Amino acid sequence: MLVLAVDVAVFRKFANMRALLMHPYALVFFGGGAGSLLRYVTGRFVPATIINTPFPKAILLVNIVASFVLGAIVGLVMSKSASEEARLLIGVGFCGGLSTFSSFSYDTVVLIQTGRFGAALLNIGLNLVFCLTAAAGGLWLGQKIG
Repeated sequence: MLVLAVDVAVFRKFANMRALLMHPYALVFFGGGAGSLLRYVTGRFVPATIINTPFPKAILLVNIVASFVLGAIVGLVMSKSASEEARLLIGVGFCGGLSTFSSFSYDTVVLIQTGRFGAALLNIGLNLVFCLTAAAGGLWLGQKIG
């Protein structure tokens, strides 16, 4: 028979639903789920071709959006207009679930393996330039409105 031990202190701590939902692990968990879901939906609805040639546009798009949102939330946190909880929910969870360096890397490797060196370099360049620009723009906006 499997016996589950319950730590009474932990149980009491989370007896209040608000305390549970505001716990850092819960914030990252729910934010990450929302970001991952948005990444999946984006991949389903953004066409994977540019001029009838396969290109990872959906990953580029979510990486740009996540870079901007992360920059903005950090700017807001720095200006004290956003809380640590917002940083965990949106910055760590949502942006971490939405953006994906591993998919960017994989897509680039596939482009190289299929002999599409120009497309691979374009993918690297677009991700680098647009994501850095989006992060800087988000940071600037977050500090301005914060």
